[in-house]
Formats: sequence, structure tokens, C-alpha cells
Amino acid sequence: MMDVGRHPNINLMTYSQVESISGYVGNFHVKVQKKARYVNADECTACGDCAEVCPVIVPDEYQQGLSCRKAVYIPFPQAVPSASLIDMENCLGTNPIACGKCAEKCDKKCIDYDMKDEVIKFDVGTVIVATGMDVYNPTELDEYGYTKYENVITSMEYERLMSAGGPSDGHFIRPTDRKRPKTVGFIQCVGSRSEKCGNTYCSNICCMNTIKDTLLLKEHYPDIEAKVFYIDIRAFGKGFEDLFKRSKEAGVVYIRGIPGEIIEDPKTHNLNVMVEDTTANKIEEHEFDMMVLSVGVTPRFDMPEVQQLLTLSKTPDGFFMEAHPKLKPVDAPTTGVYFAGCAEAPKDIKDSVTQASAAAARAETLLSAGKVKLEAITSTLNQDLCRYCAMCSKVCPYNAFTVDPKNKTITYVEALCKGCGTCAAECRFGALSMKHFTDNQIIAQIDAHLAEDPQDKVIVFACNWCSYAGADTCGGARLQYPSNQRLIRTMCSGRVHEEFVLHAFRKGAPMVVVSGCHYVDCHYIDANRWTQKRVEKLWDKLEKWGIRPERLLLEWISAAEGQRFQKTMQDIEELRKQVTKEEIEYTIKVLTKEEEKKKQKLEKLKQKQ
Repeated sequence: MMDVGRHPNINLMTYSQVESISGYVGNFHVKVQKKARYVNADECTACGDCAEVCPVIVPDEYQQGLSCRKAVYIPFPQAVPSASLIDMENCLGTNPIACGKCAEKCDKKCIDYDMKDEVIKFDVGTVIVATGMDVYNPTELDEYGYTKYENVITSMEYERLMSAGGPSDGHFIRPTDRKRPKTVGFIQCVGSRSEKCGNTYCSNICCMNTIKDTLLLKEHYPDIEAKVFYIDIRAFGKGFEDLFKRSKEAGVVYIRGIPGEIIEDPKTHNLNVMVEDTTANKIEEHEFDMMVLSVGVTPRFDMPEVQQLLTLSKTPDGFFMEAHPKLKPVDAPTTGVYFAGCAEAPKDIKDSVTQASAAAARAETLLSAGKVKLEAITSTLNQDLCRYCAMCSKVCPYNAFTVDPKNKTITYVEALCKGCGTCAAECRFGALSMKHFTDNQIIAQIDAHLAEDPQDKVIVFACNWCSYAGADTCGGARLQYPSNQRLIRTMCSGRVHEEFVLHAFRKGAPMVVVSGCHYVDCHYIDANRWTQKRVEKLWDKLEKWGIRPERLLLEWISAAEGQRFQKTMQDIEELRKQVTKEEIEYTIKVLTKEEEKKKQKLEKLKQKQ
């Protein structure tokens, strides 16, 4: 970090917050609030005299609350710039001045209580999101007594106790009596791989972090007895299995089983646990001086704010979604935005550095090109047909449209468009069309599929990223499903226009399926929400016309759910067999009449104009 701070081509803005990001790839406009430090960082020498006289004492966040700091302080030893700042929420020196001791003590007169926040604006070509991660707070797990028993600590607190710059100067001690413990227990997967409390996913780093902690403990204190309670050890990285073996050779005992409860002895403050050792197939009781909870990784608390700033997608586990897990693992769906570190998923230092290098290379490649090539799947706007209803701006996940209905103006930034097609599907006036997956192309596919024996076919509209990929997964796994399903690929389920469904029914299709990403897992932010609304309206129309709404299905299938795709197609085939020939003929007759009525209305409108 200090090397970054000294680099001539890097402008490091610490103690700052991004307020807004607008624009598009190559032309992002960034507004940053640089918070007031109330200390002149250029003049401050970090002598610490101000902190010595400060009467305010608050918990030190850097030390996980295991020690205290003053209201004027340096956030952590390697902070850049190496200068103090004042925590005005706890300072007694202003409104009105009741203290001022730090200003009196400072010989260089660095302290300025009148310093104000500063707003800085600048333009950038690309953005790399490296927001990091948070760790799970085990307070809700009452059975482990994290807040009730002082000798139950988290793995983060353990790191600070073992650090030479920690609250105990690197001496590992019990919080209750400040003596070195004789026995230490580690509980894995706290807040991870749990359906009830915490998160369902594996946090990736916890197993190896505990193995490293036990080795560190044994190297410093060979006489301390250490036991690890685990579900299974996931040592999949280079050299990780060797570290696991070294830990066991050092005397660390690994017990396959997670304790159900921790109970403290009120006299000795020792901790007792009962656990089922699934390897030995027996119930065991253990007593420890200290327990360390290996807490899992969680997304940053401010991720929703970052998501809104850059129009990003999130996966169900809360981390940001990449554009493609294999082909574009560091690219965001928004062009010009890249991911690094745990913003995208839990990962260790090696993987974080690798992804950061990849993100920097992707950004450099884009910036050095001078021009940005867009994929030919974007939408096209015909302003002569536009009626400025602003529906396109409502449905566009990337804010590519800016509409002013009063002044009748519309602005379309094609660089922001990702080609989901939701705007074209919602536009009632035909002002929007797609360059790829055009209306004529999709209609032609429907006609081709239903040209012969339409009563035996099922039209399935499948989104490119999930449902179509799920069908591919199903086929790759050699899973059998009925051969009469006819898949029509669209970039997003939001592209499926109402007219596509009705046209398929008019051509004699017994069943029509609209399939897309899971509701909270859309690759186009929230485009499939509009799919849901559109299909619900269609169900109401079909019921009004006397057509069974059950013949139009809406399914959410992900790329990894090949078996789910198979089962869904098999169930749909059973429903298709229940659709009679008379029902299909009635549907064709009713929808043909409705189409004629619609054409007549359009002709009357043209005549009036």
C-alpha cells in the first residue's frame, strides 16, 4: 500500500467514499467525497503526541475491539498517508470546543477543527470493483456463547492476539485471566454451509486459515494442545494438503464433528463441549481453555450501494455476478467494469492477486485500444415512431434511455445497452427493435418449427445464459427428454414479446414455455421481473378469451440444472398430451379474430393521423 501511495501515476484517495458514477465505458464520470481528517496530513509527522493527551477512549476497530484507541489516532500501522485523523463522532473538541488538548499539544499546528469534506470529480475509462469482504458475526449462534463467554473468540480476533502488533504484543493469552491457555479448540464452518444460520456456501478460506493458525500456535507454543472440529477439510490448493499433514504431524488433533453447544464453568472459565465424532462413531466430551470460531466470509455490507452505482448483478449468495464464469470471469455485465478479489466470490490471497492482475490486464487492453467495439446485439431506436411513454427507461436494467415526456425528448446511449431486448418487448409503438434476435428471425423460427404436425410440438423460449445453457448441460450429460420440444434462444426471457407467444398459439402450438434465469439470478439485473409481469398479463388475456392459461408456462432454470431441465420437459410433455385437437382449433380461431381486430384498430388510427 505504501508503494502504491508513492507511485507517480497512481492517485490514492484514502478516507474517501464514492458518491456517484455515471456515464459508460470509456466515459465514466465519478464523484468522490473526500472526508475531512481534521489533521493536515502533509504536515503531520505521526509523532503521537496528540493521542497521548486525548482523554477519549473508544474500542479499536483494527484490533477487533480487543484494545482501545483515542479519538485522534492512526487507523492502522501501514495507513497511507501515515498521519493521524480525528474521529469527530467521539471527539470533545468541537460544538462547542470543550477540550482542544490535541490542538494545544501539536507543535506543528496540524489540527484544524474547521476542515470540511471535499467533493472531487473526475473522469475514468474503466472501473475495477475490489470492495473486499466482511466476516460472519456469530452472535446469533447462542449455542456457542460468543458474546456470553469471553474465552470464545473468532478467528479474526485470534489473528490479532497472535500478531506482534496486536493488543497483547504477540503473546497469546486468555481474555479472562490474561494467562497463556493450555488447550485451544477450533470450530469450523461457523456461518458457512448452514441452512439455518449464516450462509449455505463454502467460504473457501476457512479450512486453510485454521490449519495455518494451528501451525502458528504450535510453532510458538509446542506445549499447547489444539483440537479442530470440522465437517470436512477442503485443502484443494497447491501445497495445501502438505500443510494439513504438517499440522497433524505437529500434534494437532482433527475431530470430524461439529459441537452442538459450548458451556462455560463459572469458576475456572473453562469451556466444555459435547461432540459426535463421526469417524469413531461415538459421543465425546472435551474441555478447553479457549475456543476459536472459524467464521465464514460474507459480502460487504455496502454492496447494495455499489450495485446501484454501477448497475451490477448479484448471485443468490450476495456476491457480484460476472459476465460469464468461463469466458469473462473478471468482467461485469456492465462494459468497462471489472472485478477483483472477494467482490465476486470468496477467495484466498493467491486467487485474489490473480484476479486483480487479470482485471488490470482487461482494463489496460480496453484503454489501449482507443475505441470500444460493441457486440451487434444492441437495440435500435426509431425516434419517428417513439411516443415518449418512457416505458423503455423503466424496463432498461442499464439506464440506456433517458426520456423527458414533457419536452418529448429521448436519449439513447448504445454503449450502455447489453442486448437483453426487454425494451423491444415492452415498446407498444414499435419504436425499438433488436439488431440480433430480431422479431422477424424469431417469428421465422416459430413458423419453421410448427410447419408440420404443430399439435405434437412445444415451443420453448429459452434465455441464452441460463435456460438454453441448462438444456446444453442436459444434453452434455446424455439425459433423455422428449424430442418434440423446440427451443428458440433469446438473450433474455425479457426479450419474449407477447406477440411471439400468441403467434405460436395461432400456428397450432399446444404448449408454449417461457424459460429464464432464476428470479433472483438474472444476468441482466432484473429483466426477468418484466418477463413475470408480461406472462401474468398474458395469462389473464388467455383466460378472458376462453383459452386455458395452463398452456403457457413460465419456468426458471439455471445453467447448472440439467436434471431440472429434463424433469421440466418431461412434465410439459405430459401436459401437452392433455391438450385436445378441438382445443387447439378453438385457440387458432379466437386468436385469429383478435389479430384481425387489432389490425382494424391500427388502420383506423393511421387514417385519423
